[in-house]
Amino acid sequence: MGLFKPSRVAHAHCDLFCGVYDPAQAMIEAKSVLNCSTKYAASDDEVFRARCISIKEERAELVKHHLSVLWTDFFKPPHLEEFPQLHDLFWNAMKQAGDAKKSMDPAVGEKLIEQIAEIADIFWQTEASAAAGVYPPA
Repeated sequence: MGLFKPSRVAHAHCDLFCGVYDPAQAMIEAKSVLNCSTKYAASDDEVFRARCISIKEERAELVKHHLSVLWTDFFKPPHLEEFPQLHDLFWNAMKQAGDAKKSMDPAVGEKLIEQIAEIADIFWQTEASAAAGVYPPA
């Protein structure tokens, strides 16, 4: 088994230590969720509506992915000390993304966008966001 034992152990904070994080990725997908729900409600074309459902569910899952990466790879224990509400914000946003997968109500997507905006606000307050963020607020 010695042949398969690594000679060195590498440590990185994410899968590829890219250092690029931004809540904008989750926000873009959440806005897609909302738009799919809105377009679904405005259409009577069953094929189009089926596509709206499929795309919305895919985008809601991507929201969960992007939030998970941000939560587990970007935010560190000192951030939680500074922003004690952070855990609940992420937990609620992840649950809301799951609810968005199950619902065609645009209000569910709007709430998801609001929750991601709260997370983004905290993200941009951190010193680390200056080096990691791509789309700072205007």
